[in-house]
Amino acid sequence: MKHWDKGVLRVSENHRYLCNGKEPFFWLADTAWLLFQRCSLEESYVYLRNRRDKGFTVIQAVLMHSIPGTAVSSLADSDRDVTSREFWEHCDSVVKMAEELGIYMALLPSWGAVVKGGALNMDNIDRYVEFVANRYRESPNVIWLLGGDIRGSEAVELYRREGRLFKEITPDKLIGYHPFGRTSSSMWFHDESWLDFNMFQSGHRRYDQASLGAWDDNAMKEGFFGEDNWRYVDRDHQCVPLKPTVDGEPSYEWILQGLHVMDQPYWREWDVRRYAYWSVFQGAMGHTYGDNAIQQCYCGASCKGAYGVKQVWQESVHHVGSEHMGHLRRLMESVDYQNGRPEEELLLSGQKERYGRIAVFAGEDFLLAYDYLGEEFAVDLRRFAGREIHGWWFDPVSGVSSYFGRFTGEDKAVVKPVARFTEDNDWVLVIRAGKDLEE
Repeated sequence: MKHWDKGVLRVSENHRYLCNGKEPFFWLADTAWLLFQRCSLEESYVYLRNRRDKGFTVIQAVLMHSIPGTAVSSLADSDRDVTSREFWEHCDSVVKMAEELGIYMALLPSWGAVVKGGALNMDNIDRYVEFVANRYRESPNVIWLLGGDIRGSEAVELYRREGRLFKEITPDKLIGYHPFGRTSSSMWFHDESWLDFNMFQSGHRRYDQASLGAWDDNAMKEGFFGEDNWRYVDRDHQCVPLKPTVDGEPSYEWILQGLHVMDQPYWREWDVRRYAYWSVFQGAMGHTYGDNAIQQCYCGASCKGAYGVKQVWQESVHHVGSEHMGHLRRLMESVDYQNGRPEEELLLSGQKERYGRIAVFAGEDFLLAYDYLGEEFAVDLRRFAGREIHGWWFDPVSGVSSYFGRFTGEDKAVVKPVARFTEDNDWVLVIRAGKDLEE
């Protein structure tokens, strides 16, 4: 059964998550921005099938990335002409293919550079929205993502109008906004009725890369949280009214740290796991993964590559970080996560900063704690008093849960995961409380 067979995708009653009817929906997305521009139908099937099999539920892709004869972003398109009928028929086929595979397409009507360069403007936005919205009005697997790596302030009135028109023509489809690096849609559009959920881009920089003297530096007022992407969740959840939020672009697997300098190291699979668990355990509605080659659908010498890309997408589709994302989804779906919340106060050993952070997420009968460094910590178990309490170590690399003990009758658990003897040693403590002992 496909997600939309259970009901139209909507915001949950507590305004923190998404659901199909009454069924929780976990946003696990991948970024394939240039899927429509660079991939054939057969290649699109290989990619979409691979992602479906790994547990991804959403693909973020751009319809109009550039217009022939106008300026483009740092990623050059293929020769596929977005003004041609053949291009749009190709898009139709890919969206339909995703529908048949049970995958949502989070479609960006245009990349931000198209708006910033003036090709899409207040004089033609109505015609374009009517064309795109009506084209996919009946597609049950479409979500709209406005923006595209651009500050809302670059064209705030245009995006407000675009959002209102999409909601008017396709009222049953959710609308978000993909913002500029280290900013969130909440900074410009939170009060807009068409914005169903927030999206932030925590971006690709290390803690020490606040300013690189590059085009993608942030203004002081936008803030800089470094690699602490969980802080964006907190900031968005402080906005009124409350809306779900998600990291729509964290550091990609195998992309240069900071993007611009070729001698910098690459972000790896343990980094993408850390971003995923930190944000989800802070209450995000899910997570978006990315891989450098896949986000640009890099196909080798026949197309331009960027950000130190090493492999073609057909090889990168097998990178292990994408496999690890499905483990997170299955872990969250194994508990009543939509009624859970971040509970750092249950951490008795005290919170540490940066990589030492222990992310704690808990509900009525479960507690999850993500330990990136594999260090010892302690959690409070008193909320589970009077019930059977058991503990497992969940391996975010293999997705295997390994039982290690019973804590029934204890007020706390002091734990330390076993070392993997590899470059990464992140683990998730899973505590589950069973039936009342008096029963």
